[in-house]
Amino acid sequence: MSKSLPYSMKDVHYDNAKFRQRSFVKVITNNLLNSKMKRDHIKCSTGKFLALLMIGGLAYLMLTHTSPVHSVSHGLSNDIGVTGGDGLLVGGGGRFKRFWRKPPRLPPQLSPDEIGNNSKQLDSGSEWIARQQSVKNAFVHAWGGYKKYAMGYDELMPLSQKGVDGLGGLGATVVDALDTAMIMGLDEVVNEAGSWIETHLAEKINKKGQVNLFETTIRVLGGLLSAYHLSGGENVGNGTQKGPKPIVYLENAKNLADCLITAFTSSPTAIPYSDVNLRDRSAHPAPGEVSSTSEVSTLQLEFNYLSFLTGDPKYSLESMKVLEHMKTLPKVEGLVPIYISPHSGDFSGDNIRLGSRGDSYYEYLIKVWLQHKGNNWTYLHDMYVDAMKGVRHLLVRKSVPNGLVFVGELPYGPNGAFSPKMDHLVCFLPGTLALGATRGITKKEAMKDNLLTFEDLENLKLAEDLAKTCFEMYSVTSTGLAPEIAYFNVEGNSEGGPGGGNKSSEYVNDIIIKPLDRHNLLRPETVESLFVLYRITEDPKYREWGWQIFEAFEKHTKVSSGGYTSLDDVTTLPPQTRDKMETFFLGETLKYLYLLFADTNLIPLDKFVFNTEAHPFPITSTAKRE
Repeated sequence: MSKSLPYSMKDVHYDNAKFRQRSFVKVITNNLLNSKMKRDHIKCSTGKFLALLMIGGLAYLMLTHTSPVHSVSHGLSNDIGVTGGDGLLVGGGGRFKRFWRKPPRLPPQLSPDEIGNNSKQLDSGSEWIARQQSVKNAFVHAWGGYKKYAMGYDELMPLSQKGVDGLGGLGATVVDALDTAMIMGLDEVVNEAGSWIETHLAEKINKKGQVNLFETTIRVLGGLLSAYHLSGGENVGNGTQKGPKPIVYLENAKNLADCLITAFTSSPTAIPYSDVNLRDRSAHPAPGEVSSTSEVSTLQLEFNYLSFLTGDPKYSLESMKVLEHMKTLPKVEGLVPIYISPHSGDFSGDNIRLGSRGDSYYEYLIKVWLQHKGNNWTYLHDMYVDAMKGVRHLLVRKSVPNGLVFVGELPYGPNGAFSPKMDHLVCFLPGTLALGATRGITKKEAMKDNLLTFEDLENLKLAEDLAKTCFEMYSVTSTGLAPEIAYFNVEGNSEGGPGGGNKSSEYVNDIIIKPLDRHNLLRPETVESLFVLYRITEDPKYREWGWQIFEAFEKHTKVSSGGYTSLDDVTTLPPQTRDKMETFFLGETLKYLYLLFADTNLIPLDKFVFNTEAHPFPITSTAKRE
């Protein structure tokens, strides 16, 4: 078992300093101002005057004969000296040290660097407007290829110039991309996507066969609900969106959810089955009879919001049973295995990781709590807090030789060997940690209002360290694009093997990319976290990192005839391609990049919560129901 990394000790001079040095003159002055002398100064006698002179002389002697107190820059162990065995402070004061009263503990404060960054203009507005326009142009290019070759299919194969149904045949790209087009103000695309939904989606829902509960919920149901809100369905939008009336999106969402809810009601436990047949409204478990932990626990934002909109509690009640049941199950310091049985309701196996099949369980703990902070769901926040403590204690390590912070895996549980493997999917975690720390407001605001605990600061520090690692997973490759999976060299366990191909990277010896893990699927997790961290820290480096990633997508994945393609190998030039444009490239990756470069008032994080497919829902305490 590893030791926790000392996040709370880093940058201790400002964020975690327990005490602040106070001027002795200020102490004397404050005492005088607060004494009876202040009230009776008009009646001051000669005796009182002489007493003042004596106090002044005493202060002079103490100031000129006392050795300087240690600075807090030496760390917590050296703050103001060290307590001796007799209970008096020694090692930093003079003979009057026993009479010195320690200043009170103060809340966390911004460092001078952070104050400087926030007091000056963050970056050039015109430059980022231009870069935002570049992302919008990329979306138009991606949509153009899809519309031309694959309209109505789930996904585009841009090199083959055809469509493919890999997600149940509900036109997933249309629905996934719709709210991105709304946010970007692309009226023509909104018209095209909205008209297709109005004309075709209801029939497809009623006639299609098997779909995956999780994928259909986050992409299609989530996309419809977000489009309903952004098109003014709750009378809180601008009401000027093009396309069909907002009720079209809500009616299709309700129709789809009435099919999907069968996965909950058919199961003998609180854990839903993984697959649903839309046509006959039946459900069954996945092959192997177990479900992914992340899939069954990443449905609640969508079903809760649908209940809020329709006034029908059944959607929320069924989905929340999952998390309420999981609350009762045994965990490993808040961490859970990646499989769970719908037959027994128990976790299956010992594999613990925050990558595939585990990731969004942790994400939705904090996001569902944020969505309904007024409800009696504080247990979700408690589960999240426990889980993040477990992550820091059991899964966080540093690479060698250069100390990149990463989150590894426990494939055989807490008593088995640690694996220094990190999926790109884990790069959702920096954004989630930052969101959990400040609840969506800026760090500056949170610290000004004394809202951050030291544990929040610890999580923010970990978030920034992990975001750095996620970015370096891009920078270390020849293409500037991250692999699906990376391994890290750690003390006493060097993985060995090939790197990313970029020999100029400082971290070329820290990161290992194995041959089967070199592909890139246009994933959004890193730019998602860069977006959240920029909004919360206001540090422009996150925008710069996002821009570098976007330029690499443009250079290596753009297909001239339309669309963008996944890659088979990010470590070689020119890269080998994989003929697929995932729906989340339009629904998530380009959306997060656009918002990263946008004004921070666009979809503010303290008013909206994003589902795991980047569909924004209003926080219900700020939403209004018709």
